[in-house]
Amino acid sequence: MISKVKRWELDSLSLEEVCHVCFEPLIRAYKQRMADHTLENSSMIKEKFYSDLTDGQRALFSFHVFYDHAVESLEEFYWWSAYFFAQPRIWSAIKSGVNYYRDEHMLQILESVESVLKTYHHPRSLDEFNVTREDIVRNQELFELISPLSNKFNEASPLTIQKIGSYIRDNLKEFILIED
Repeated sequence: MISKVKRWELDSLSLEEVCHVCFEPLIRAYKQRMADHTLENSSMIKEKFYSDLTDGQRALFSFHVFYDHAVESLEEFYWWSAYFFAQPRIWSAIKSGVNYYRDEHMLQILESVESVLKTYHHPRSLDEFNVTREDIVRNQELFELISPLSNKFNEASPLTIQKIGSYIRDNLKEFILIED
């Protein structure tokens, strides 16, 4: 799942575009694998997909899947945070991914989100998951805690993506096959 890119094309890409070029084949492959299998064995398929990635690809994939949803709105940020928090391995992978790229500020934001979700007794498994996007507007205290974290996330995300793009440029073999 290494992206194939011509050298001249890579050199013309911004760091954000480098992230996108490396993420796109991963998410396409993931969706294809999930579409080809039944719901019963979806966790096995997810684990196999994830284990086939390099460390850098895992970090990119975990963060980008969360980011693509969470950046859309406060409600999406809240719901996707709660959804992944209810899947401890995935939530841990998102935080590990951010840590992999040495983004302490983003890691701190995610840990603050985790603290709020724990305080409000959000579920730690999908079996108990009944969170809705509307919950954030129905609970004023929760809104007042999550809203600034969503803003911080949106403000910090461009720098996170820059760090990821920079890491990719410095470690091409982990992500990109240069074509002549």
